[in-house]
Amino acid sequence: MPKPSSFAVYLMLEGGHREEIKFSKLEEFQVWYSKVLIPNHDSNEFINVPLKMVQGEYKEYMVVRPSSIKAIRVEPIFTTSIDRDEVE
Repeated sequence: MPKPSSFAVYLMLEGGHREEIKFSKLEEFQVWYSKVLIPNHDSNEFINVPLKMVQGEYKEYMVVRPSSIKAIRVEPIFTTSIDRDEVE
C-alpha cells in the first residue's frame, strides 16, 4: 500500500467556513491536535493553527477560537494521485 506524502486537514468552522491545513506527517497533526486543540476544545481564547510550512518550519499561522471548530476531516495526499474531478 502506498504511503501518503502529506495530509490535508480541513477545519469546518461555525458559520460554514472551511480552512485547509497541510501536515507533512500524520504524527504532526496528532501532536497539534492532542497538545493544542484538545486541551482548549471549549475555549473562546484564540489558539495558533499552523498553515504554511517553508523549509521544514511553519511560517504562517491562523488564529481560531477552538469552540468554533465544529468538525475536522483528515485526508491523505498521495503525490501519485490523480484528481478524478479533472479527468473526464
